[in-house]
Amino acid sequence: MVWYTKIAMNYSSPANLAIVACPGGEVFADQVILHLQEGYLSNFEDMTTELAARYKLDASEVAARINFINEVISPVQYRNGKADAFQPLQFKTNTRFSLFSNGEVKAEILESIRGKDTYIVQDVENHYPVPFNEGVTRQVLSVNDHLITTFVTVDAVKQAGAGQVTLVMPIYPYSRQHKKKGREGLTASRVGKILESLGVNRIITLDIHSREIGNSFNCLRLENLHASYQIICALAGLPGLKLNDDFVVVSPDTGAVDRNKFYATALKKPLALLYKERDYSRVSQDALENNISEVKLLGNVKGKTVFMADDMLGTGGTLLKAMQFLKDQGAGKVIAAISLPLFSGTAVSHFDAAYKQGLFYRIIGTNAIYHEAVLQREWYINVNITKLFAQTICRLHQGLSLSSLLDNRDIIVKLFAEL
Repeated sequence: MVWYTKIAMNYSSPANLAIVACPGGEVFADQVILHLQEGYLSNFEDMTTELAARYKLDASEVAARINFINEVISPVQYRNGKADAFQPLQFKTNTRFSLFSNGEVKAEILESIRGKDTYIVQDVENHYPVPFNEGVTRQVLSVNDHLITTFVTVDAVKQAGAGQVTLVMPIYPYSRQHKKKGREGLTASRVGKILESLGVNRIITLDIHSREIGNSFNCLRLENLHASYQIICALAGLPGLKLNDDFVVVSPDTGAVDRNKFYATALKKPLALLYKERDYSRVSQDALENNISEVKLLGNVKGKTVFMADDMLGTGGTLLKAMQFLKDQGAGKVIAAISLPLFSGTAVSHFDAAYKQGLFYRIIGTNAIYHEAVLQREWYINVNITKLFAQTICRLHQGLSLSSLLDNRDIIVKLFAEL
């Protein structure tokens, strides 16, 4: 009986995994949980089939033996369902969030997570009404409100006796405040140090604005994921577009050169560069009022399909000015890929107007940020990256390597071999 005891104990680890969804991150967390459940179901079926063949047993008998051991180890999680079939776990921890009249937030963990590997999911850029007080109250929160909610949730999880605490934060707050210019704070670093002091062991994020942020902590680990594979899949599937067409990758500024060089290498296309001179005495307020004073192009875009990639889109003024400049230089279709599409303020309406003017063909964005306003737009392609986060959580929980997820060049090469 040793063989199936060892396998089952290894498989029972999902019972020790807990997901806590902050109000802003609930939509993202629910999709991650669906992928986790599908992944563990697939693993269970593969394992029972393989072991049944190896030890000449019936698959249902193997499943029953695995479930028997699982129920001995975690009786609360495994008591429901058929004994000889996969018994899915809920993963999501029952949590109550209260919002008081003075603006204070309280998080209460309503079930035991003592010793569990706990993942707190938060979207600090979700600016749609989120539920509090058992759903009675719905409130629009700012980034700062979401951040305080994150702090009190981390504290509640630690007070509940959680083991490892990982914060799943698709967009890292204050990531643009990572360089010191004069008398200003390094707030990106400070946010992480506050979370570290509260007991967070790891942060999982997407395309962080500056890699240096990850070097500013004492023990906290930062896992920086990339959506390049998902974006290239969406690019390859665009109607009326073939990747073997006359195509050029353009870096929208000097800070995005490495990112666009990656795409140019993967797509085997030339790389061009836009150089923008800025007036830093002005702060961009919306898409029309930005601080760009002049734009210059290094490369040729005339008559070509242009692809640009950037990590973040705020008010959108920088991107719109770049699109207008590229069209003035004779570019054909202009496509942009944005990992973190904030669309702050009136950005969506400005992009609606730009699309009608023919300044761009499509914008590919991820669901790292919950943003209903763009999902129905003809010009917007939404890429779901929750499976990537689910795979990361699963691998971390099982103590497996993240190398193939953090550096996805191999799977992109394989993708192009199949196209």
